[in-house]
Amino acid sequence: MTDLDVQTTCESSSVEATLALGAALGRGLMGGLTIGIVGPLGAGKTHLVKGIAAGNGTTDPREVTSPTFTLIQEYSGRLRLFHVDAYRLRGSSELVALGFDELVTDDSVVVMEWADRVRTAMPSDALWIEITPMGEFARRLDFHARGGLAKQCMSIVQTQQR
Repeated sequence: MTDLDVQTTCESSSVEATLALGAALGRGLMGGLTIGIVGPLGAGKTHLVKGIAAGNGTTDPREVTSPTFTLIQEYSGRLRLFHVDAYRLRGSSELVALGFDELVTDDSVVVMEWADRVRTAMPSDALWIEITPMGEFARRLDFHARGGLAKQCMSIVQTQQR
């Protein structure tokens, strides 16, 4: 990340807290935004996406599962939510070949797990979230926003911290 990033850190002590943080983020989503989520296996990436989907108005967030094998899942809500998993991709060119650029529209949001594997294909206006396990359920979430949409969405996270 660069000095031009807007940054904040949040702490989560439970799965429920991660879901709530995601829901707050989901309520403030704006079309055209891409969110890249980074963290080790079991860090809570999919739980965060479940919360984002709930906040976006997905009718049943229990339907939100990791798209490790399907690669892309779409959920309806206030905005179309594309949930992408780059874990099995061998690089940015494979993501582009899947039609990634066509997913980013004014009426959709793309949330990418394992986004660090396809960093060069990610838009410059993106919200990056790095999840670091701090214990069995505790997590630190480091948010980095660069670009207008990402910074606007980040302001929602910062408001939740106050």
